[in-house]
Amino acid sequence: MGLDVFVDTDNYEQIRGKEPDNYFEQHSLSRTFCNFTDWINSIENGGATELEQIGRLTGVDITPIMQMQEYPEEEYIEFQLSTAESAAEQQALLTRYEADKAALVGNLPAVLTTVQQLLGRLALIDNLPDLLDAHGNDILGYDYYFTDFLVDKGQGYIGNNFGQDLRNFERFLRFAQSHGATTAWFSYG
Repeated sequence: MGLDVFVDTDNYEQIRGKEPDNYFEQHSLSRTFCNFTDWINSIENGGATELEQIGRLTGVDITPIMQMQEYPEEEYIEFQLSTAESAAEQQALLTRYEADKAALVGNLPAVLTTVQQLLGRLALIDNLPDLLDAHGNDILGYDYYFTDFLVDKGQGYIGNNFGQDLRNFERFLRFAQSHGATTAWFSYG
C-alpha cells in the first residue's frame, strides 16, 4: 500500500455522485504525482523540488499548486490539538489552521490557470527529464514519468505520466468548478 493524493474542494460532498462514468480514468492522480507533491517539502539538501524546477523552466508561478498542501485537514487538526500541552497552545493552533484555510479560499481559478499554463508550456519541451535535477534521488522515475508529455501512458491512475496527471488535474478542477467549487486543496490518504 502507498500514499495517494486527491484534490479536495469546498463542495466535494455536493459533487460526489455527479461524477461521469469515466471519472476515475479522467480525474485520478497517480501515486507518482502524490510523491511529486509530497516531495515539495522533503528536499533535505537545499535543492529545488521538481515542481520548483518546472516552474522556473516554464516561467509559470507554481505558488497556487504549492499552497494546496497548506490546507489543514480535520484529522490533522484533531491530532495536533490532542498533542498540545495547554489550552493556549490549542488556541494558537486553531488560529493558525483557520488562517491557513482562509488563505486558500477562492483559489480554484488560480490553480486551474496554473495547471493550464503548465500544460501549454510543457508541451513545447521535448527533453524534460534531462532538464530536471533529482538531487541523486530519482524517486519519481524521470525516464518514465516526465517523458511523452502529450501521451496518456497510464490507465487514469496506474502508470500515469506527468502530462496525464496534469490533464486529469485540469479535468477535475473544471468539473468541480462547473458544480460551484471555488476552493481546492490536496488531501492525502
